[in-house]
Amino acid sequence: MDSDSVRGINRRRLLGWSGLAAVGVVAAGAPLVGARPGQVDPAPTDSDIPPATRPGGAYDQYVAKLAAEGKFSGVVLLSHRGQTVLSRSYGMADREKGIRNHEGTAFSLSSAGQPFGAVAVLQLAQQGKLSLSDAVGTHLKGYAKDIAEQVTIHHLLSGASGLDTPDEDVQRIFQSQEEVHEYYEQWVRQSKLVAAPGTRTSHSGADVGIPALIVEAVSGKTYWDYVQENIFGRCGMTGSAFYTRPQWLTDEHLAHPYMTLADGSQVDAVRNLDKGSPSTDVLGKNPGRSLIDAPGNGGFATAPDLVRFTRALGDGTLLDRPWAELLTGAKIPHGGSSFGAYDMPVHIVNGQWVFGRGGSNPGVSANWNIYPYTGWVGVVLGNCDGLPLQEITGREMQAITGASPGDGGGG
Repeated sequence: MDSDSVRGINRRRLLGWSGLAAVGVVAAGAPLVGARPGQVDPAPTDSDIPPATRPGGAYDQYVAKLAAEGKFSGVVLLSHRGQTVLSRSYGMADREKGIRNHEGTAFSLSSAGQPFGAVAVLQLAQQGKLSLSDAVGTHLKGYAKDIAEQVTIHHLLSGASGLDTPDEDVQRIFQSQEEVHEYYEQWVRQSKLVAAPGTRTSHSGADVGIPALIVEAVSGKTYWDYVQENIFGRCGMTGSAFYTRPQWLTDEHLAHPYMTLADGSQVDAVRNLDKGSPSTDVLGKNPGRSLIDAPGNGGFATAPDLVRFTRALGDGTLLDRPWAELLTGAKIPHGGSSFGAYDMPVHIVNGQWVFGRGGSNPGVSANWNIYPYTGWVGVVLGNCDGLPLQEITGREMQAITGASPGDGGGG
């Protein structure tokens, strides 16, 4: 390897999630997650911005074509070192009221909000209020003995708990936050240990719900309040929250989910709680039936707020650097160049790491990706069925990394 290559690799390792040069002396090869607070982003040069990411570039043209074909309604955003390179909005946030999607529209995140729970747990671990090796029974009572004594917080966050959770009651229409909390607390308690803890299992409801209940037990706050104060609040995510169904119906900055029915028609899911999805993987489900997202899941966010969240992960706002690195460190191999981290998959794409999380529900699509070597963040938020989320995120990765289609995967 020549000296220029060595210098290039070391420089990349000294770039954090925000794309900032690190300060101080760093051990050779030490992976850094972000810059120290107070540093200023270097202005990007033309050579830093791949043509495919720019307005009018290949990615922009691709999304515009999807929108013209009726396959995309929502927002895409590409940010480089905190500066927006591309921001596009298509379709309607509320067709009935004639409100268009725009950069300030907040979209339901579904599973793309799960890493908020992992960050909350790591904040409490950083403060010494819990340990990732703590078993479930250390903080919660009423669980089966094998779960209480053998399943740890680390197992849950990494998707290796060995637990299986019963099917969710997707027909139930909730009427209060207390009802939502009680149902999901009892739901995860019905989980069974079906494999040895440490064995990769499907990322079940318990893997998400139990850590959220531990956050509540340790912090003394509801999960929703804890995340609002310690994550959204710290990051300046002023357009993001765990909005309730009445707010979804009345707040004009919230995108309504347009769900496709068996006859091919689309309806506003929140205004049609009697309708459910015909899709086999979410059969009968309607995201509007839950008054508020279950603890550990979901929430609403705007695209710029998700960029704020990703940058706050890298600059010490949310977690000290070692804990932020722990969040995204590969824990479980998923096959090929994909791995499980805490509440998110991570990928190696064209020689660089990509961290992120995706989520979907009837009428809901969301994905955010962090490209830590180069300071890029990509966000996709959609509010209609039929949106090819995995293909869009693949095109995003291709535009930013230069990878060939299929080299990486979305969250």
